[in-house]
Amino acid sequence: MIYPPFDHPVWLVPAFLIGACIGSFLNVVIYRLPLGLSVNDPKRSFCPKCKSPIPLRRNVPVISWLLLRGRCGDCKAPISPRYVIVELLTAFLFAAVFWWVIQRTGGKSFAPGQLAILPLWYMIASFVALSFIDAEHMIIPLVLTITGTIAGLVAAVLLPEVPDLIAWSSLEPAWLGGLWQSVLGGVIGFFGLWVVVLLGKLAFGRKEIHCEEPAGWRLEEPQNDEDPIHFHMGDEKLAWWDIFYRSSDRLVIEADSLVVDGKPAEPGRLTIREQEIELPDGSKIALEDLESLEGTARHAVIPREAMGMGDVHLMGMIGALFGWAGVFFTLLASSLYALAGAALGRIGFGMRLPYGPFLVLGALTWMFGGWKLAEWYVENLGLR
Repeated sequence: MIYPPFDHPVWLVPAFLIGACIGSFLNVVIYRLPLGLSVNDPKRSFCPKCKSPIPLRRNVPVISWLLLRGRCGDCKAPISPRYVIVELLTAFLFAAVFWWVIQRTGGKSFAPGQLAILPLWYMIASFVALSFIDAEHMIIPLVLTITGTIAGLVAAVLLPEVPDLIAWSSLEPAWLGGLWQSVLGGVIGFFGLWVVVLLGKLAFGRKEIHCEEPAGWRLEEPQNDEDPIHFHMGDEKLAWWDIFYRSSDRLVIEADSLVVDGKPAEPGRLTIREQEIELPDGSKIALEDLESLEGTARHAVIPREAMGMGDVHLMGMIGALFGWAGVFFTLLASSLYALAGAALGRIGFGMRLPYGPFLVLGALTWMFGGWKLAEWYVENLGLR
């Protein structure tokens, strides 16, 4: 049997279909992972409203949502358009990545570098999942960034040009040069943004919450070992690593009522450190010895940061995929995208916003042509 060459557009069809199917699974990840639910148990998808299992005939990517007019087949509750958006977005990105790799490897017949499609698809899936999770929950799961970083390293070995689109490394063999650029990009991406987070802590200092009436607050235990503790008060929900960055950081709560390990305690000023709780009566409890802590308060002072550590891990992941040049381009492009969103009224200036989707958008811009702009800029400066 004679197959068309890989650079024939017909191959975009299976790439698109695979992406749509992966997008369907990503909807499960986006819904369950932030809630601490297993993505494998139950194996079958279920309606978030009535919890009824969704049979296979109603779980065809894109088509089922359209035929059911965005409603559950059992309880008729509306199903968010996010489901079909994720499926279509993943499908288009999978097709685009397939075409991008084929064009960079000659395309007519099989080349070893084309195996990079697989880790790049994993990276794209991680980008989509963590973007929607961050947009909804303001968190970036470490499991996605860590495994995504590993996928970036694998892609760099299989296709060394991926992390080094502007200037090839002089290291031989080529895969070693690609790996070096990937590791260097990951280190620069992680520690570069880590410095930004540190400077943001120093610049922005703290945030005060004032309520006319006592508002409920609590510490929420992590669902697994990879997730942090969360502090809830009113509409605020902050991860532990986004509160405590420096050893001097303190979360201070003027508690109107206080319940420690299920027992009422004396209200007053509560000082929370990263590993220790100082109660209003002056006694101290190690965080690891605490079972629960909650109460009500009108006033709290929270250490504030420019970005969270989830963004730092994401930048390391992007650096592992696109190298040091991709890191700098992504930071610049993501800033411009965030400013454009604020200027268009989609995001309020001074409001807390998920920055992960902007970093992802900047990275994708680099991959699909932004590097050519950077290359043109470098050449016109006479640096090459």
